[in-house]
Amino acid sequence: MIGIDIVSIARIESSIDKFGDKIKNRFMTPNEQQWAKKISSIASIWASKEAFSKAIGTGIGKEFGFLDIEIYKNKKGKPIIRILNKQLKKKLQNRKIDISITHDGGCAIGVVVVL
Repeated sequence: MIGIDIVSIARIESSIDKFGDKIKNRFMTPNEQQWAKKISSIASIWASKEAFSKAIGTGIGKEFGFLDIEIYKNKKGKPIIRILNKQLKKKLQNRKIDISITHDGGCAIGVVVVL
């Protein structure tokens, strides 16, 4: 299963300017808010979570919410997905999950593969 999402960095920046921490709290965990300070990184988190929802076939909604996973980076800077939702973790326990994130040209892109 594969999911991809692209988001305008300016769109995310505009939402944060308008709603402040309230919008961040809706889609970012406290740990993500600690490491993601640049707007491009914040937009990458949004795109990655949308891509994950597409890869598992649910979209964002009743079965999967933004706070059900967390994006973090290992010591070498590779992005990793940590599943926080117990039901989702059980459902995907034997699956390998890979993620790739990039941002350029005013856009952030997240790609997630679930094998």
